[in-house]
Amino acid sequence: MKNATGFPTLLETFFTKRLIAQRRVSPHTLVSYRDTFRLLFLFAQKQLAKAPSTLAMEDLNAPFLGAFLDNLESVRANGPRTRNLRLTALRSFFRYAALETPQHSALIQRVLAIPNKRQTRPLVGFLTRLEMDALLAVPDRSKWLGRRDYTLLMTTLQTGLRLAEITSIRQGDVHLANGAHVRCEGKGRKERCTPLTKPTVVALKTWIREQGAEATNVLFPSSRGGRLSADAVQYMVAKYAKAAAKKCPSITRKRISPHVLRHTTAMELLQGGVDKTLIALWLGHESTETTQIYLDANLRMKEEALSRVAPIKTKLGRYQPDDDLLSFLKSL
Repeated sequence: MKNATGFPTLLETFFTKRLIAQRRVSPHTLVSYRDTFRLLFLFAQKQLAKAPSTLAMEDLNAPFLGAFLDNLESVRANGPRTRNLRLTALRSFFRYAALETPQHSALIQRVLAIPNKRQTRPLVGFLTRLEMDALLAVPDRSKWLGRRDYTLLMTTLQTGLRLAEITSIRQGDVHLANGAHVRCEGKGRKERCTPLTKPTVVALKTWIREQGAEATNVLFPSSRGGRLSADAVQYMVAKYAKAAAKKCPSITRKRISPHVLRHTTAMELLQGGVDKTLIALWLGHESTETTQIYLDANLRMKEEALSRVAPIKTKLGRYQPDDDLLSFLKSL
């Protein structure tokens, strides 16, 4: 009989009871958490010579988990972002364990105190209008595959839907009459509606008519009629970006992915004067702070702000050396 408060049982109930039954996390979150513990078990087998089913809570102390996180960076070459993602999964489990096994509270508090590693936040990438036009011009619309890809790219660029959202849409989620919009389920199982422009409506009407209108059909199916995989869309976007770069060389300096298309939507809205609160609603962000990254990356808006600022009028003075102690502090 299994120990109800032992680590193996705790982990099983964490996944089945907490994540799946109570929180109803997305498949992506479930896979991410699962992979975190798989990696942890591989590390434990090497370091402790213990099988996963024989591990105890005492084995998973803060120094051991800190060594595991360091191993992800040094051996697996994971960056700070991936390291922090794994730490998030571990914290979630230990918060659950704190409720179920209060006798381990001291160990759990030390684990929860492990800090995130700070990471560089690069400016988001996005496409200019010329680059968007070059990308949309690549698919061969004389073929079924080209027409599908063209409509998918156009819809993504206009709506800013996430990769998982655009591939899961069915025809019944698209409303093309007055008040045209597309409905999707985003992060946190939150439903939202995104309006469609007239050119996108025309393209979608033509595409759906060709496929045969059926509410349950996937809007952008694979050649076999099923749902497109994330890898397939990523490959498709990279392929068309490489081809578009031949006519628009500026694309070669950018790493184009489906998420960059989402960033492009946000930048188009921002440059069109749309308030960042509305952009956050459009993209399905929980907080307007997330939308701040587009303001940071928008050089044109910064240049316009700079042009409205009067130049500072100052007089030139003689150089005065710093105090010795101040010089020392500056050298640190």
